[in-house]
Amino acid sequence: MKNLKAASLVLLFLLIFPLRGFADAAVGDMIITLGENLTEEQKNTLLSEMNAPDNAQIITVSNAEEHQYLGNYVSKSLIGTRAISSSAITVAEKNSGLEVKTNNINWVTDEMYINALITAGVKDAKIYITAPFEVSGTAALTGIIKAYEVSAEKTIPEDVKQAANEEMVKSAELGDEIGTENATALITKIKEEMANNPPKTEADLRTIIENAAKELGITLTDAQFQSLLDLFNKLKELNIDWNQVGDQLTVAKDKLTNYLESEEGQGFLEKLKQFFINIIDAIKALFSK
Repeated sequence: MKNLKAASLVLLFLLIFPLRGFADAAVGDMIITLGENLTEEQKNTLLSEMNAPDNAQIITVSNAEEHQYLGNYVSKSLIGTRAISSSAITVAEKNSGLEVKTNNINWVTDEMYINALITAGVKDAKIYITAPFEVSGTAALTGIIKAYEVSAEKTIPEDVKQAANEEMVKSAELGDEIGTENATALITKIKEEMANNPPKTEADLRTIIENAAKELGITLTDAQFQSLLDLFNKLKELNIDWNQVGDQLTVAKDKLTNYLESEEGQGFLEKLKQFFINIIDAIKALFSK
């Protein structure tokens, strides 16, 4: 969680500062979040990197805001004293789902952002998260949520925002222990089951988590299981539209499937396949000497 302090600015900045004039946002409109402690040179570099238009609304996020929204889930020392990370949120077509791309983010994955944003009720946006150097990426969520509130003229309850931040952090922590792909797949599977068959009791939720882990071939420690149970128990009691969660997860999976079936996606898979072939050949050559 290196440079966590820098990352927190992106998500937090948007939660505090009122964004005016974006309520009538149209498809393609962009809102920018910038860390308060960026130098002018860094700001200009990031704006250029984002291809920010002249009319993009720009909001600043402070380190105090980072502590406000991350303080319950990570240590103060990890949040640090400077707000650095930044983001661009572009309004997308209705029912197009979420698209997240990152640069210089080394802890939170694109899929973890999508999962947490879906929990918060964010939808139909293209999001780019970046920083002038590597950061954990935890801070971006808060600012993005606030930007969505303004653009969609919708207030997301504070407890839901907090839960989304907690989900992101716990997903990343679990990713450190069982692998980011496994952690993301497990969180997604649990949410899908909650959307399809809402648990009425904690016993129901235990069964959902156990079955999801078993189906994915993931073995959880008692501590990992309890952490997930605590998180989803909290989500279960919140005013979350689980039908929308299920719909957004479906859109996200469809996008991934379409990409993998596309020419670009097939090219990526072929390169990945060749990469592993080269590794195996190198190992064979090493042992044949």
